[in-house]
Amino acid sequence: MKIDDNFYMKLAIDEAWKYQLLTYPNPAVGCVVVKAGKLLAVEAHKEAGMPHAEINALKTAFLTQEPNSVLKIKNKSSEIHEYLIKNHNNFFEDCEIYTTLEPCNHDGKTPSCAKLLSILKPQRVIIGSIDTNKIASGGIKTLEDENINITTKVLEKECENLLIPFKSWQNKTCIFFKMAQTLNGSIDGQISSQRAKLYVHTLRDKIDLLLIGGNTIRTDKPTLDTRYIKGREPDVFIYSKNKVFSQNIPLFKVPNRKVIISDDLFKLLDYKFVMVEGVYNLLDILKDKIDFFILIISPKIRNGLNALNELNIDFEILHENYLGDEKIVFLKKKI
Repeated sequence: MKIDDNFYMKLAIDEAWKYQLLTYPNPAVGCVVVKAGKLLAVEAHKEAGMPHAEINALKTAFLTQEPNSVLKIKNKSSEIHEYLIKNHNNFFEDCEIYTTLEPCNHDGKTPSCAKLLSILKPQRVIIGSIDTNKIASGGIKTLEDENINITTKVLEKECENLLIPFKSWQNKTCIFFKMAQTLNGSIDGQISSQRAKLYVHTLRDKIDLLLIGGNTIRTDKPTLDTRYIKGREPDVFIYSKNKVFSQNIPLFKVPNRKVIISDDLFKLLDYKFVMVEGVYNLLDILKDKIDFFILIISPKIRNGLNALNELNIDFEILHENYLGDEKIVFLKKKI
């Protein structure tokens, strides 16, 4: 295996995908720190309002030198910035920083990553994707003004794929489809593990609206809440021509939630970030409106409804990772 810029950027990309969608409304970003050829940190941005990927990576890297430093208990981005500026002692001058996205150049809920790097003066900063967001862009110039060596567009396509959800919800309503199945394509019954359910509940906490088919509601009588993480309950859109549902179904009893029963998909435009939980009938209806697709594959073979349908859709695999034994595949429809 060749250890080069592509190798380290791939580590950053893989780490960022672990938090894809969970950073909403921010992009998923990964960062790696290498010091004198030694890998010190592989980190990612994990949640909006929390430290960016570069800050997490710089903190982790610095703690390899001073593991008992007070930095260990500092979790706010501003605190980490302040500590590193005062105490870096040129630790990063022989470091290479790999980041999937150009370091942000603005001070918002968190301070500018580019400005911090310009003070720490690493040997080189390697960037996958150039930031086109007018608010955050300009980080490269800030670094170059301090004579920091910059390499850009390393694994650019893979880094751009990370930004597909972010760019979608920046410009319009972002709709993604989540489906779970077994190895033999069974799509009914208890498929997902507890760990996968926890992941889905975390997704529900981030979205604005959950769309699900009326037949699923009548058959499964779900709650569609975030009880495993005690998160925020999304509004629910039940796609159905028949507007009659038993109000004893648990989802109707969740407090502080709006439930829409309609077959008018234009109502989705009232929301910014929409997750569809369903199978093939709903996918057929929404196939031209979906930005990307998440498939959770459980390593089981089960009786039940199989992948028999009349759909013909070609997908491009964006990334694959694992939740325990289960595989999560991120896809987008080929144009």
